[in-house]
Amino acid sequence: MDLKFNNSRKYISISVPSKTQTMSPHIKSIDDIVVLGVNLSKFNKLTQFFICVAGVFVFYLIYGYLQELIFSMEGFKPYGWYLTLVQFAFYSIFGLIELQLIQDKRRRIPGKTYMTIAFLTVGTMGLSNTSLGYLNYPTQVIFKCCKLIPVMVGGVFIQGKRYNIVDVTAAVCMSLGLIWFTLADSTVAPNFDLTGVMLISLALCADAVIGNVQEKAMKLHNASNSEMVLYSYSIGFVYILLGLTCTSGLGPAVTFCSKNPIRTYGYAFLFSLTGYFGISFVLALIKIFGALLAVTVTTGRKAMTIVLSFIFFAKPFTFQYVWAGLLVVLGIFLNVYSKNMDKIRLPSPFDLINKAAESRKARTLAQTV
Repeated sequence: MDLKFNNSRKYISISVPSKTQTMSPHIKSIDDIVVLGVNLSKFNKLTQFFICVAGVFVFYLIYGYLQELIFSMEGFKPYGWYLTLVQFAFYSIFGLIELQLIQDKRRRIPGKTYMTIAFLTVGTMGLSNTSLGYLNYPTQVIFKCCKLIPVMVGGVFIQGKRYNIVDVTAAVCMSLGLIWFTLADSTVAPNFDLTGVMLISLALCADAVIGNVQEKAMKLHNASNSEMVLYSYSIGFVYILLGLTCTSGLGPAVTFCSKNPIRTYGYAFLFSLTGYFGISFVLALIKIFGALLAVTVTTGRKAMTIVLSFIFFAKPFTFQYVWAGLLVVLGIFLNVYSKNMDKIRLPSPFDLINKAAESRKARTLAQTV
């Protein structure tokens, strides 16, 4: 929109940027949904759904496989922070490339905010990667499914929030499922270490905080996803680099990875690339079909990741994993239901009793006739 007033004394020009300048580069506009160069708006809803689901499953399953493959390499487990450093470097490059593809390249979010976001991002991804040196991959995935727990705890103690019975039941189911899964892991996994549980729990707490901070910053300053990725990950890269340098952890990691460049840097590049692409399809899924369906798809993806982990990587198995996992899935469903009660209306016990009575009455009438 342009408004211009021109006379002999004054000239005023007011310009409003177009939607493609202010929205995420992953999703170009409200009417035009472009993901990785593919315009999904040309397809019908069913085709869009299958494309998005295929993208989420393909890229994130490869992401999970590569992550476990890297840590299955003999001698690599102590270098989880170095993998995070390399991942942050690749994400910064991807964000810079994507930022060049949009017209508005200005940084909108203040530097102090990015420093906070970068610190939380380092905690989330660094602690999560490092925990794989102490935990089985399925255990880590189960913990990552339960971000609701630290979110609720923080909401109660920090913001004084109150939650309904469905949210509390969801948190209880997730907590019991986590305890059950962890106990099962401790009995069958020879390398189980409580240090891994502490690391992934701290990563979940940081992840619960970072989502709120990112959402608030992006809405307040109308920043793009590529800007957020570029600055948060590049500043985080500096944090990790300084940390590894001060703790003398950089030299041994570089020496180890230089001996296996394909299995370390090569896999890390593909690991970072698939993770970056995967989020593009998640954003498109949310944009087209809403958060409810997106959560359902990503939960199914995590379940498939756990199954493939047991198939491709030899590890002990017990059916307690299955029951604990189902308890966590129940908690996730209750959480989604709580947020969408107006859209999802489950029948009450009274409705079920009435329906059963009507069904019996109809059968009786049919037999009488």
